[in-house]
Formats: sequence, structure tokens, C-alpha cells
Amino acid sequence: MKITRTLAAEKKDVVLLGRKAQDFNGRVTDRKERDYIHSRIALEKKSVILNRLDHLVIIGILGREDKPLFHRLESARIAGHELHAVIHHHDISTLVVENCGVDPEECLAFAEGMALTGYQFLKYRTGDHRKQSLPEEIQILDEGVDEEAAGKLDYLIRGVYYARDLVNEPLSYLTAVRLADEIERMAAEAGFSVEVFNKKKIESLKMGGILAVNKGSVDPPTFSILTWKPEHAVNDRPLILVGKGVVFDTGGLSLKPTYDSMDYMKCDMAGAAAVAGAFYAVAKNRLPVWVIGLIPATDNRPDGNAYVPGDVVTMYDGTTVEVLNTDAEGRMLLADALSYAKRYDPELVIELSTLTGAAHAAIDKYGMVGMGNASREIMDLLKESGEYTSERIAEFPFWDDYKEQLESTVADLKNIGGKYAGAITAGKFLEHFTNYPYIHLDIAGPSFNKTSYNYRGKGGSGVGVRILYHYLLKRSL
Repeated sequence: MKITRTLAAEKKDVVLLGRKAQDFNGRVTDRKERDYIHSRIALEKKSVILNRLDHLVIIGILGREDKPLFHRLESARIAGHELHAVIHHHDISTLVVENCGVDPEECLAFAEGMALTGYQFLKYRTGDHRKQSLPEEIQILDEGVDEEAAGKLDYLIRGVYYARDLVNEPLSYLTAVRLADEIERMAAEAGFSVEVFNKKKIESLKMGGILAVNKGSVDPPTFSILTWKPEHAVNDRPLILVGKGVVFDTGGLSLKPTYDSMDYMKCDMAGAAAVAGAFYAVAKNRLPVWVIGLIPATDNRPDGNAYVPGDVVTMYDGTTVEVLNTDAEGRMLLADALSYAKRYDPELVIELSTLTGAAHAAIDKYGMVGMGNASREIMDLLKESGEYTSERIAEFPFWDDYKEQLESTVADLKNIGGKYAGAITAGKFLEHFTNYPYIHLDIAGPSFNKTSYNYRGKGGSGVGVRILYHYLLKRSL
């Protein structure tokens, strides 16, 4: 689906966006049609369809103006999602979204919600199952939205689409090597650079966490370094995004139950997908900010040579870790990546991962769990981006008291804590490998939807792309 700008909507299928019946009087001149619109809106209908035979005019009522902006933007996205079914039912391939009395940002948000709803993963479908979702193009008619704004939204949507594609790919295709290949393909299209470390290079660097998890796999691991460094970047030190790339997680020898636990674990690389999708949008929209992405990747399987509970692993930075649960594998990969990030002297590191069931249990699919040691200002700015994009952060405490649960009698650390506060002890484990401002985002809840959830869809949601892009956009201004 493509998002563009247009200057006219005459005799085109169009959605008119406003807040109250009077907003449409200048656009709908037929008195009977206006009376009909007024009567339907009086019944608190959110949409009204006028069938003019050769085209449709759809009235869309958005939320109250006195609501906070982030609330109005999400309401507009939901409205776009809800009207998508009508557009698809009427076989509308090109739809104009015309502003008749709302903020330009709401007009863009409406298009965003409709476009995200229209996402499909059709690669493995055949015959009638490959039917494309409509509309194919959304044209925005709004004096406050120029071609650049429409184009930037289009690239952001594509970044989310790519992230969803990666999450929805099964392990039968998306091994760690293929994940690196797909990121290189995205880089070639968007204009950022990628360097991929193979297993031999990872071994030479002694990245013990990645290698330990990979021991049970027949496929080699990869470590991808993404770079976007424009000539006039606003930052002298890089912002680093780290994404967990476990392309499938069986739990290793600490095997997961199959039902409702292992059966959707192709999504365990959603953090990597979010980083890749955000890089695509940042590079395509030429944001003047220096960003580096680090993506350690492997699958976690219970082969005869797999690492076992009780093993002691020496990590990239020399820390020794007592492994008590091989299903706590994501933090092992991420620890090596976070240690590697030190060589860049970063301004900030944001890491995303489907890390813990504890985070999922705490807030479900409605947001991500966040914590870290970055300044209050940085965390608040990231949370504001979460509210703006409705990829919200529920901030958890990050007290040093939780480190006590990670104390080991045979190594420097254990890879799991106790029975309680699992999301936080996982974050504190990762913090051990940092010496810079750091934020950990646990996206286990919103990364994959087993049933359809508004414009976030079914399957991979692409969560993380929009919040990261918005944060980097604000940082680049």
C-alpha cells in the first residue's frame, strides 16, 4: 500500500474527516445528503456512506478536539482501521482522505491506521488466498500535509511492513544467516550499510553468549552491524539500537511446552526486526542522526551438543555466567552485543527484545515494559514517543536491589533471578554489560498477536519501529 498526496478529490472515492456535522456542509452541497449526514451523526454514528454510483463519499467522525493529541492520533488510527473493511468490501483501489476540520496530524494518523490494517503476509499462500487487500493507494488531501510528509509516512509504513514480514517468516526460511541477508537487502534499498560477522568471526571475538546458545543449532550464528551516518548528523556520538535476533526459540534443553509457548516462537527475533525496520525508515527519510544497530542472531535448539543448565559461559567482556535455564537465552546474546557497543562510546543504547514472559504477564499486549539507567530526560522523551505512536512504555523500577537475585557461587553472575520480578532481573543482568546510558525495552507482549488486534493485525505487529523512528526524528531536530 502506498501513501501519497493529492490536490483534488472530484469524482474519486473519498473519506471526509471532521469532528461534527457542520464540518461537511461546504463539501456536501446537496441538501438531502446533508440532512442525512446530520441525522446519522445525531445518532452518534462514526461514519456515513454516500453512494454516488460512480464513487463513494464516506463521512468519518474523529474524536473531540479537547482530548490530548496522542489520544486523538490513536483514535484516528483506529478510525482508519475500522473503515478499512468498508473500503476493501467496495473494491476501492485508490482512496482519497480529505481533511474537513481535523488536525493534519490526525489526517496522517487515519491514513496510517488504514495502511497498517491493510498489511498482508502472502508469501506462503496460494490461489484465492493470495487476494490482495485494498486500497492499494491512499491519497491525502490536506493543505497542512505536503508531499514530503506523505512520503515520510509511506516509508515509515514500509519499515513496519518489513519488520512484520521478518517476524512472520518461519525458521524453515529465516535462519540467522537469512535474517542477515534480508537486512542487507533492506539496506541496499534504503541506503544504510551493513557488516555481517560469520561464525568464524564471532568465535575470534570470543562472543561466548552467542556461541553458547548456538551450540545446539545446525545453522551458524550471525552478528549484524547496521550503520546510518549522514554527512551532517546532529550527534557526535552514535545512538545504538540493539535487537534480539533469536530466529526460533525452543527453550533449548529447558524445553518449552509446545502449546501456547513454543508454537509461535518464530517471533523471538521481533527486536531485531524492529531495529531493521526503524533503520529502513530512518535511512529512507534521510534523518540527520548517526545511528548504529547491533543484531546478534541464532536459533535455540536442544541438540546433543547444546549448552546445559549448570554450564559456565565466558562472555565477550570476560564476565563468567552460570547458566541455570537455557530458555533465558536472549540475554546471553544481548549481553555480548551490549559489551560490543562499548567500543563506539555511544550517546545512548536502546535495546529491544522479546525477553520475558514476566513482562508479557504484567501488561499483556497493550505496551512494552521499559527500564534503564539513562537520564530522566531521555527516558521521558522516549516515553513521549511511545505515547505519540501508541507504542507505550510501562516503566518498571530498576533498583540495584534486584542484582542480589543474580549472584552466583560459581561464576560472576547467574543468567536468571528468583521467582519474582523476572522482567526486572533480566534487565539488571543486561545492565551489567553496559557502561553507558542504557534503556531496555521488553516487547514480549505486543510483538505478536495470536488473534487480530486493530491495526496491529494478526501475527507480527512490527512494534518498536514507530517509537524508535519518532524518537530518532525528535533527536534529529
